[in-house]
Amino acid sequence: MPTYRDEVVVLRTHKLGEADRIVTMLSRRHGKLRAVAKGVRRTSSRFGARLEPFMVADVQLYQGRSLDIVQQAESLGTYGAEIAADYDRYTAASAMVETADRLNESETTPQQYLLLVGGLRALSRGEHASRAVLDSYLLRVMALSGWAPGLYECARCAAAGPHEWFVAQLGGMVCGSCAPAGSARVHPETGVQLRALIAGEWDVVDAATPASSGAASGLVAAYAQWHLERGIRSLSHVSTTQSPRPESSR
Repeated sequence: MPTYRDEVVVLRTHKLGEADRIVTMLSRRHGKLRAVAKGVRRTSSRFGARLEPFMVADVQLYQGRSLDIVQQAESLGTYGAEIAADYDRYTAASAMVETADRLNESETTPQQYLLLVGGLRALSRGEHASRAVLDSYLLRVMALSGWAPGLYECARCAAAGPHEWFVAQLGGMVCGSCAPAGSARVHPETGVQLRALIAGEWDVVDAATPASSGAASGLVAAYAQWHLERGIRSLSHVSTTQSPRPESSR
């Protein structure tokens, strides 16, 4: 069918001509989409505000030769204004949509779409610390993409844990026998925080000390960027008030 509908999260936009935009979207059923939204930069546009980054919409698209064309857009989640009004929320959301953009070059699953929508909703409502929402999203989306980190058993030899060494290249927490020289030693509280983030145990996450939260954030960022093979640019702008616990090296 030349025309189709789907639910989407707007990841980014680019100007096209004098009044149009190219909109990159993560959809629920059709993977990552790039489509032209004609006339959305005009003040008279009926749905320009619905196609801004971090917005969730029900869109109707026409299949074009190179780019699809947005014909209709109805708001499902207006998270953009609340996120853009707060620096921490904005930078965390930017890192989330950049990660989603990079992970889903050709296709996605409904679970990945719903995970991103849930994360943006939590940021817009200020339900938890922005960095914690980002860290939880990164761990979960990496797991959905086939890169689930080992956070209890040794990621290399499967020895029962918990363990105290973290090596992103080996897949997460590793035992003393598998940890190479220079491995980051993880405080037990940081390990608890990592497992709570991926499990969505928000009572544990919210009660964590600034030191364990900061240390966990550093390990999550290292793990995600290792598997994406290049840095997440937006992460350099994400601020945190937590001071990481000094970690020793092997």
